[in-house]
Amino acid sequence: MKPEIHPEYHPVLFVDDEHEVIGRSTMKTSETREIDGVEHFIIRVDISAFSHPFYTGRQKIMDTEGRVERFKKRYAKRGKKKAAKAEAPAAEAKTDESTEA
Repeated sequence: MKPEIHPEYHPVLFVDDEHEVIGRSTMKTSETREIDGVEHFIIRVDISAFSHPFYTGRQKIMDTEGRVERFKKRYAKRGKKKAAKAEAPAAEAKTDESTEA
């Protein structure tokens, strides 16, 4: 590693309401707390894995079935049109062959 190009890492305490996580970061704050004889910078976070709706199960899931049904309904018409176009030339080719004979 090259000297003097890497940032300094400090012990930090990430605080999300009543949950706390000890880690390391390049961030510093004026607020500190001593844990096991080591001074940690306190970084307050709004959302963490403890309070995020996705991880806590409080997230509301949208009606995905309705979206799928609308998609199928919208593109079912296109599928019918393409199928009709594909069958039409095949039917014309059969009638042309029968008239030639």
